[in-house]
Amino acid sequence: MSNSDLLMPSRRAMLGTAGRTLSLAGVAMVVGGCSVAAPTATADDMSSDAQILNAAIGLEHEGIAAYQIAATSGLLDPAVLDIGITFQGHHKQHRDELVKAVLALGGVPAEEKPLDEYAVDLDAASLSNQTDILKLALRLERGAANAYLGLIPSLGNDFHQIAARMAGDEAFHAAILANALGEPIPQSALMFG
Repeated sequence: MSNSDLLMPSRRAMLGTAGRTLSLAGVAMVVGGCSVAAPTATADDMSSDAQILNAAIGLEHEGIAAYQIAATSGLLDPAVLDIGITFQGHHKQHRDELVKAVLALGGVPAEEKPLDEYAVDLDAASLSNQTDILKLALRLERGAANAYLGLIPSLGNDFHQIAARMAGDEAFHAAILANALGEPIPQSALMFG
């Protein structure tokens, strides 16, 4: 199994193994503007929430780096490059929302690694053409969509929106990338989750 084959499960595992689900207070911080009585969350809950949110920040850092590596590879057609830069911008917005949430919980946001570490983790040296890059991006986006979908059931009815919105973005990215690769439209529904 290659390094890139391991990427999707590791992205899901980052969120799944963080321990506990987001408390209502932590999710409210992610959603922004919603208020939940802070006394309902213990310090342990808030610490756990910050860990889970930091795992999500790690996913976003990885996505941002992957698109940066792709953008500077010289392997992408201009139209594909524009799409990648747009998707990278979406990941930066996701990261920024998650960072705000971790800070609001009193935590320290996960740091970004140096770009060359991501390049090694993503096996960027094996990317030799646009198709290779698109396949890597598609695996990462599908993994991210599934990771965010995994959070939704554990969130309160009023606070599952942010994970759902981010999962929607990731699924949208995956659909565009699959189309660019010429993948057929799946015949079966429920392809994520």
